[in-house]
Amino acid sequence: MRRDSEALVVAGRPRPSMPCACCKMAAPVLRRLCCRPQSGVWPRGLRVVRLGARGMLAAPRARGLFKEFFPESGTKTELPELFDRRRAGSSPQTVFCGFDPTGDSLHVGHLLTLLGLFHFQRAGHNVIALVGGSTARLGDPSGRTKGREAQSAQCVQANARALRLGLETLAANHARLFADGRPWGTFTVLDNAAWFQEQHLVDFLATVGGHFRMGTLLSRLSVQSRLKSPEGMSLAEFFYQVLQAYDFYYLFQRYGCRVQLGGADQLGNIMSGYEFIHKLTGEDVFGITVPLITSTTGAKLGKSAGNAVWLNREKTSPFELYQFFVRQQDDCVERYLKLFTFLPLPEIEHIMQLHVREPEKRGAQKRLAAEVTKLVHGQEGLDSAKRCTQALYHSSIEALEVMSDQELKELFKEASFSELVLDPGTSVIDTCRKANAIPDGPRGYRMITEGGVSINHRQVTNPESVLVIGQHILKNGLSLLKIGKRNFYVIKWLQL
Repeated sequence: MRRDSEALVVAGRPRPSMPCACCKMAAPVLRRLCCRPQSGVWPRGLRVVRLGARGMLAAPRARGLFKEFFPESGTKTELPELFDRRRAGSSPQTVFCGFDPTGDSLHVGHLLTLLGLFHFQRAGHNVIALVGGSTARLGDPSGRTKGREAQSAQCVQANARALRLGLETLAANHARLFADGRPWGTFTVLDNAAWFQEQHLVDFLATVGGHFRMGTLLSRLSVQSRLKSPEGMSLAEFFYQVLQAYDFYYLFQRYGCRVQLGGADQLGNIMSGYEFIHKLTGEDVFGITVPLITSTTGAKLGKSAGNAVWLNREKTSPFELYQFFVRQQDDCVERYLKLFTFLPLPEIEHIMQLHVREPEKRGAQKRLAAEVTKLVHGQEGLDSAKRCTQALYHSSIEALEVMSDQELKELFKEASFSELVLDPGTSVIDTCRKANAIPDGPRGYRMITEGGVSINHRQVTNPESVLVIGQHILKNGLSLLKIGKRNFYVIKWLQL
């Protein structure tokens, strides 16, 4: 794959840094690997820092979005100084975060790292969303008790295309709907298959592998936990941190990227990248982690845990995403408002003051749900989610009448859909039987007379009553038939 086709860019492209003269002359696999540290001295006192962020980093830290900094101070540069745009001669920095395409959609668990990238972009820095089209085939062992199921190259490629589209959509929604009047940095989407496909295994091991030490790799918590598990750890998974470290190195050399952002379970992989870059170049790079979002049982939200809330509309509708956040408990809604939205902290404080007075209205949860749904699905998606909410939970006939077929199918996923021709004199019981909603005979008749059937949220008790357009049949040709409390049947009338 050509270098000039690596990036998919929203709002511009970061300027690649120029390789040194010796790098230009090296063979492809050696390119950018021939520069060595000037001093050969490793930084001392290396540590993970959880407090003390300053400058641009202070605001996300105050929101609880940035959890750990590694290391806060390098040998030449302090992390906060990189992002201080007030310094004379300062230039935008580049930050990246990786997303492995183990599935064909992003999910809520990915949102915090994306929001971290967006906060950097909003502060005028350039960000890179890196799709792991190659690393996904190995499988990241971090935070896992057993290996991932192997996926074919074709499946990973298809997933990578889907993730790129999802990332571009989120970046476009962010730029269109959340602009704050400040000049922003660029948002670029890359796929690491662009450079790993050029590598040959033996050459890569000879040039890259020699800079890693087994003792260090084995000491990682993700490796230790897997080695002690009954299943053990495959060589492919063990090698994952080397490839992720090379990603960081490649982006540092080509794009001047000095910061990697990742979930809290990625700290070991980030450390490997730091050590590799510092060993080869003597330069300072840094890592920042964001907290992991867990379910009420403490499980990490995601595909592997089987509890993913997807960002792809075909897998999780705007209504379902909206309701996921509306259902959040009172004790976590303030934290989520800080993490998942761009609302100023004073506004969040005001929202919570109102919420404390009238918690039954769930005003804080609704604002949270609205902000996230708008970011993920745009204003149209948010409007759709609100229509579906009105139609299902508030028995709104007006909302039902303007709902599209897509919204109906998303809202009533388990419902039976029927297309019927309205014959003269069609009655309530005729409709129920044609839709296979009630049993034949006296039992079905009694279900209607005893009040167990409603049409368009209105209870019907006369089985022989004739359907009336405008009451039983809405302006959009729809009848929503409900049997009991939860069984829905959607009927589209033809040739009205």
